[in-house]
Amino acid sequence: MKLLVVYSYILLTLQVALIQASSDFERKPYIVYMGDKSPQIKQLARVQHHHGLLVDAIGDVHVAKEARIHSYGKSFNGFAARLLLSEAAKLSENSGVVSVFPSTIRPLLTTRSWDFMGMTEDLTPRNNDEESNTIVGLLDTGIYVEAPSFNDKGFGPVPRKWKGKCVKGLNFTGCNRKVIGARFYNMGEFTGMDPTPADTDGHGTHTASTAAGSTVKGASLYNVAEGTARGAVPRARIAMYKICGAYGCSDVSILAAFDDAISDGVDIISVSIGGPNKSFMDDVIAIGSFHAMRKGILTVCAAGNQGPEEWTVGNVAPWILTVGSTNMDREFRTAVKLGNGKKINGMSINTFAPKKTMIPLTSSALAFNATAYPYSNASSCNIDTLIVKKVKNKIVFCKGYSGADYTVRMSQGAGTIISLDDLTDLIANTALIPTSIVSVKHGAIIDHYINTTKSPQAVIYKSTTTNATKAPVVASFSSRGPQKVAGNILKPDMAAPGVDILAGYSKLVSITGETVDTRMYAFNIISGTSMSCPHVAGAAAYVRTFHPDWSPGAIKSALMTTARPVNGDGEEKPLASGSGLLNPVEAAHPGLVYDLSTNDYIRFLCKEQYNKSTVAKLSDDTIPHFNCSKFKKALGSDGLNYPSMHLQLLIDQSTFSAKFNRKVTNVGYGPSVYKARVLMRQKGVSVRVVPDVLSFTKPHQKRSFKVIVKGVIPKGRVNTFTAFLEWSDSKHSVRSPILIYRHAMD
Repeated sequence: MKLLVVYSYILLTLQVALIQASSDFERKPYIVYMGDKSPQIKQLARVQHHHGLLVDAIGDVHVAKEARIHSYGKSFNGFAARLLLSEAAKLSENSGVVSVFPSTIRPLLTTRSWDFMGMTEDLTPRNNDEESNTIVGLLDTGIYVEAPSFNDKGFGPVPRKWKGKCVKGLNFTGCNRKVIGARFYNMGEFTGMDPTPADTDGHGTHTASTAAGSTVKGASLYNVAEGTARGAVPRARIAMYKICGAYGCSDVSILAAFDDAISDGVDIISVSIGGPNKSFMDDVIAIGSFHAMRKGILTVCAAGNQGPEEWTVGNVAPWILTVGSTNMDREFRTAVKLGNGKKINGMSINTFAPKKTMIPLTSSALAFNATAYPYSNASSCNIDTLIVKKVKNKIVFCKGYSGADYTVRMSQGAGTIISLDDLTDLIANTALIPTSIVSVKHGAIIDHYINTTKSPQAVIYKSTTTNATKAPVVASFSSRGPQKVAGNILKPDMAAPGVDILAGYSKLVSITGETVDTRMYAFNIISGTSMSCPHVAGAAAYVRTFHPDWSPGAIKSALMTTARPVNGDGEEKPLASGSGLLNPVEAAHPGLVYDLSTNDYIRFLCKEQYNKSTVAKLSDDTIPHFNCSKFKKALGSDGLNYPSMHLQLLIDQSTFSAKFNRKVTNVGYGPSVYKARVLMRQKGVSVRVVPDVLSFTKPHQKRSFKVIVKGVIPKGRVNTFTAFLEWSDSKHSVRSPILIYRHAMD
């Protein structure tokens, strides 16, 4: 047995060596990050310096020239190049380099949503002049400028501060006074991107219109979800940075887009892109958003779509505002009527109105091609398993496969009814053909009807809207905390609607994305944290119109501390929803903010044990070079003045004591007195706020306090303690979650 283990170890070692050796013969895109740019160095000299570094690492002038992909230098310093593993290792040893890491491909992650959050169409006040001067930048799949959501009627000249470009390309003739900037980045790995800012996916158009789309009355998806579509800041300008193709988004392009967006003059950046969590110095979104923060720009990111499991949240840097998804008080229902008169309510987004009162009905089991696919599930309508002559022009009943509409469409069927085990967390996706998804219970009724009737028939009706019985509730797909990169920072920060969001869409792609689908429309209904992210980005832009001098940390705090409880299912869970549901109207005047500066984040990195030379390269002449060696590792989230409070315990730890030092700034008007209140249910834990009364005599005054949490989390299923601290002066409610998390036993 011991010999077998030794042999296995030797074999594994050889395999690793072979992989490393093979990778040293293949050039791959790497990013060489060098920290803050030196303002006195011009771009040409910077490119020459990057070339010199490559020559030193590669050893050949001509190969080095071909290897360089792109130089970053408008907002931070660095470059991308195709390197061998040994060359990347050599570059990482250079004293002027912060980090060298391989580029990766990252995945992409309304009529009712703003009303649901209290931001009605006739909302007053609005600072229209400042809103017109606000620029929302989006890193996404491009934009379809011809969409009604980007109508520039009534818009004044482009803001003077704008320094960006509008690059032309295929199916893209230019910008207007609403969409003032558009670029595309086709660098690094192959992503299937067309060389144009035009949106051939629809995702970028949808997110841009959600954040800052113009007001469009009578918007709908083929009369489904009809109403007025608009962004949070309809008068604001949009700048699109296309970084994603059909196969994802390259790190090289993402960092180039950040470099340009910061320099171009955007005010808010929205990024609905995921990817694995890494050290902040090896993560292009963390790097780009850090430099954006330094220039006064808040970056809002999607939390990810890997829920409902814990430890799945992405984009976790504390200077990012990370957003999870909830539903809202609207759902879509698609009714089915059987030939015997029985009517069943299912789910889907079905844009097709029936042309006949009844259509022949069959099942996958009766139309299954057992000869060609003997080992497939006969009832599931799996791809290529149906006999065309048995399903042509019929509605097909399928079990357990939500993508059955594609199979039935390709087999010339007229529609499909799909039964699934659990509809509780189902998202109503747009169907390729008339489709309704029903429960197993209702599926059994339909199956029995088919098998006991000589000529079974059915009809699938067009979808209608109905009120959701539970809202807001965190969507099942929304990624959850905790996270390990900076373990005691609670992520996601907050949540916003991301389920069944109607917003603008591109007419360069069908509403399902399938080439066999001929429906091209100006609006579409989509779900994902990609949809919740621009809601918060738009709200951040709205808050900024009232407070253009606020730091990104202050805007972030305002949005987090005014959030409403996400307790539509009876229990609030900060690991899923952070501080709560976006409440944009209240966020404009929060009363108090937990402000954060660049210096605070630099100290945080020191306390997180980042190398002192690395931290020094992040600062310029305006920031003192911190001596990281004098900072001890932070305990709890005490290392940062964060609007939430979070501590992770060890697996076997039950007794704990934590102290959170915080400081708030008065952003209200006139004298005020805030009193602390702690809301919690769990016994065996005490939470003390010292002092529990804060008095302010004028704006911008700061007051410090500490929150002391002590107690026991009993061994067993319970692994969290949750409470909420609320500061109130009768006009404002400033609310922060307190979460103690114990790692669950394996």
